[in-house]
Amino acid sequence: MAKVPSAVVAAAGLVGGYGAARWSGKRQLGGAVLAVAGAAAAQQWRRQAGGKAAGALTAAYVCAFAGSHPLAKKVGAWPSVLGVAGAVALVSWAVADRRG
Repeated sequence: MAKVPSAVVAAAGLVGGYGAARWSGKRQLGGAVLAVAGAAAAQQWRRQAGGKAAGALTAAYVCAFAGSHPLAKKVGAWPSVLGVAGAVALVSWAVADRRG
């Protein structure tokens, strides 16, 4: 089975978390999707790039989630989520996935 890059896992967690919350009407479900994907990405980051990088990437993931909320007020919900997911994916690829 092919390994899914951590950049894809992280971006999918942000987009999937928002989508799950929006379409189900249950924010807790979106939070669960966000947390599970974040934990999976963090494990990959630690294996691929080490503990310090994993900590920094996890902080970026959480900041992207938090930052998408005020950004959504300016550009809209989906553009905000897609933008921060793309940014996290790019940083994840540059720090962890590119090495593998």
